[in-house]
Amino acid sequence: MVKIANRPVGPSYPCFVVAEIGINHNGDLAIAKRLIDMAVEAGCDAVKFQKRTIELCYTPEELEVPRESPWGETNGDQKRGLEFGQREYEKIDRYCRDNRIIWFASPWDEPSVDFLEQFNPPCYKIPSPRVRDEDDFLRYVRSKGRPVILSTGACQMKHIHKAVDVLDESNLIITHCVLQYPCDDANLNLRMVETLRKIYPHIPVGYSGHEKGLATSLMAVVLGASLVERHITLDHTMYGSDQPASLEKIGLVRLVRDIRVWENARGDGVNRVLATEEANFQKLRRKHEELSKS
Repeated sequence: MVKIANRPVGPSYPCFVVAEIGINHNGDLAIAKRLIDMAVEAGCDAVKFQKRTIELCYTPEELEVPRESPWGETNGDQKRGLEFGQREYEKIDRYCRDNRIIWFASPWDEPSVDFLEQFNPPCYKIPSPRVRDEDDFLRYVRSKGRPVILSTGACQMKHIHKAVDVLDESNLIITHCVLQYPCDDANLNLRMVETLRKIYPHIPVGYSGHEKGLATSLMAVVLGASLVERHITLDHTMYGSDQPASLEKIGLVRLVRDIRVWENARGDGVNRVLATEEANFQKLRRKHEELSKS
């Protein structure tokens, strides 16, 4: 079990549902607040953002690549337009506190970790592209002493083993993930949730989904995912590469609802006869006996 803001995450506890806002706010704080509202109304446990230091995550050549966007004509214009800074995160922090929902972010570089530290985040999530052969970054995140959610998209088992060795196993959650947007159902490999649980029985395992539908994310919970993360959007048609693989409000509401239905209905697997069953049994038995005598 791992605690995120005093909320226990593990096999014996309700699934921790994360609404991934990421960069679907399109650099607009008003959109970000509407997405937070959507997560609150759906009953999510947390919202998540992404934080990058643009000049560290991209080379000057990559930033100069032509790319039409609402912010300009280069890739750099687009990346900078999507990035929130001090003012926006201060307002996000206050808004989430006022609405009593947990928030955290995926830092992509060490300065972004330092930036997020000022908000006393309840945890960090390591994005999949920062897992393979990124020991120094993983050690830096671990040095902050906070719970870590490890995404495993595009990772072989050797990469996962190595990352787990670097991080603090007692304060770690591993999430199965497939780095395809949107992800085809045939590529989801949901049974990796079971595989990871068997390999790491003492570490909570979650699922970070990029598929279009709802059923497969619920299936991940049935297979034992203690945490589920899905991207959310106000509208699939909005600008942004993550929007098509994101859930609109009605989908998010249904997913959280169905996860809670499963948790209420799964039981403990212990055979027992309910009092209502016994009463119905006796009633039906008497009726059968009466019909047999007639």
